[in-house]
Amino acid sequence: MAKNATKPFKAPYLIKASSQLEISRLKLRLMLEFKLVNETKIFQLQAKLREIGRMLGGWLKSVK
Repeated sequence: MAKNATKPFKAPYLIKASSQLEISRLKLRLMLEFKLVNETKIFQLQAKLREIGRMLGGWLKSVK
């Protein structure tokens, strides 16, 4: 949604995406704590989420 929005309207979409990212991180930590998924898979997913967070943060900075 943010990709196709005009610049003044991008920030709300990016903020919502950032909050969804935080929820995903929390879910991964819970899965790891309850040993629902293999640790290796969780660590790989956490690395990908970190990269997404960096990209999202940069995009949000460029919009503000």
